[in-house]
Amino acid sequence: MRARERVLQSLDNVYRDAFQSADAEGDKQEMARLDVEYQREQLHLEVLLDIRELLSPASDPEEEESIVDKGSALLDKARNLRKITRLR
Repeated sequence: MRARERVLQSLDNVYRDAFQSADAEGDKQEMARLDVEYQREQLHLEVLLDIRELLSPASDPEEEESIVDKGSALLDKARNLRKITRLR
């Protein structure tokens, strides 16, 4: 799985290239559009990365859990996911 920083850096690189191209052409409208689009995409990506983190298994794979503990952990993850996705 790619690290959070690497994913965000990839997004930054894509938009930076497009922004520099628009800047070289003197297209201020395109630069403004790219800036807003980048910020929106960054927020979306960070939410998805947070969800990935919530749903990922525990960082210590040798940690043994009982069936009850596993069920509780999954329920906690589902609750956290619901909090993130709640539209209010």
